[in-house]
Amino acid sequence: MTATLERPTVVAASHQPGPRRRILRTVFMKSAAIVALLMIWQLAPRLGLTDRTFLPPFSEVLVAWWELLGDGQLLTNFEASLVRSLSGFGLAVATGVPLGLLIGWYKPVADLLGPLLEVFRNTAALALLPVFVLLLGIGETSKISIVFYACTWPILLNTISAVRSADPTLIKLARSMNLPPFRLFQKVILPASVPMIFTGVRLAGAVSILVLVAAEMVGAKAGLGYLINSSQYNFAVPEMYAGIVTLSLYGLLFNQILVYAERRFTSWR
Repeated sequence: MTATLERPTVVAASHQPGPRRRILRTVFMKSAAIVALLMIWQLAPRLGLTDRTFLPPFSEVLVAWWELLGDGQLLTNFEASLVRSLSGFGLAVATGVPLGLLIGWYKPVADLLGPLLEVFRNTAALALLPVFVLLLGIGETSKISIVFYACTWPILLNTISAVRSADPTLIKLARSMNLPPFRLFQKVILPASVPMIFTGVRLAGAVSILVLVAAEMVGAKAGLGYLINSSQYNFAVPEMYAGIVTLSLYGLLFNQILVYAERRFTSWR
């Protein structure tokens, strides 16, 4: 009787990276460019490639940022900018989305308001800043109003475009099922418009910060724009860059919050 020898089965080792390795790779890929930029910022002034009087090393900017945070200046100015930008942005969302849905869905409203929108949409918000200051003063009202005006247009125009670019096949199908106009709008038009509406909302989020900084440089007594401007006049260069870094971080965080909200509202996709 001959014994049959079986060869052991060799299981090929999997070369798929583990979850931790994938996370580390993703973090590295997303942060490599920023880390490289900060390293260049740190080394260029120290190596004499740039004048450190006008571009101090990043470590000095961090020290200035920490000092501003410690004496309360950074939090005070950041809070002022936060209230103004969120107030103007929130008013723009509350106004631009319903108005855009109305103009995009009802042609008589579009015919009535269309010429007026064409006049104002081509007028830059910063060009109207002196008008807002003259009419509303240099207080909070003028700054919130200019942010509201600037943020309204990307939200409004994207909402109108979203409603008008809804899939006509879906609309015909819904009408063939005898859906009333309100249900058609609720079940077909509105869900299809949400992604493009959020595109306008995210654009408005960036605009709210850019316009606010310019507004705070004119007659403001607090805010990140005021901090950057006053630091420039006083030749406090590290403090000026600390304000710019804070503004960039705020814009990044604000955009990430809007991205998260967009994913939640468009999870059905």
